[in-house]
Amino acid sequence: MQRILVSLALFAAIGLAHAGEAVHFGKPLPSTAPVAVADAVAAFDQHAGKPQRFSGRIVEVCQAEGCWMVLEDNGQTARVMFKDHAFLIPKDSSGRAQVGGVLSRKELTPEQVAHLQEDGKGLAVSPVEYRILADGLEIEAGPKS
Repeated sequence: MQRILVSLALFAAIGLAHAGEAVHFGKPLPSTAPVAVADAVAAFDQHAGKPQRFSGRIVEVCQAEGCWMVLEDNGQTARVMFKDHAFLIPKDSSGRAQVGGVLSRKELTPEQVAHLQEDGKGLAVSPVEYRILADGLEIEAGPKS
C-alpha cells in the first residue's frame, strides 16, 4: 500500500514539474539562502554538522528506488541521502535542486562503494565522499512546454 501511495505521489510530482512549478519532497526547506555544494565543500568546517539549505544540479539518481541523488556544482559533488528513507524521487529526476539537510564527509567501505555503484548502474563512486542527509528537497521545474 505504501509503495502505491509513493507511486501516486511521484506521478503527481511529475505532473507539477511539467506545469512549471517546483516539486517538493519531504519537510519544508530552511528559510536561509542556499549554499552551493562547491562553496559548502570548500568551507567544509563552516558548513558541516548543522542543518542548512544546499543547492546544485542533479547528476545522478539511485536507479533501484530513487532513495538518493548526487548534486554537482562547479565540479564538486555531494551525495544526498534522504533521511530515514522518508521519501523517494523519480529515477529520471534532473535539473537544479535545493535540499535542506546536514553536510558530512564519509569514508566508504569497499562494500558500500560496491552497493552505491550497483544502485547507480555502475557509475564511479569515490571511497571518500561528501554527503548531505536531507529531510526536504525541492526540484526546480524547467520552463513550461
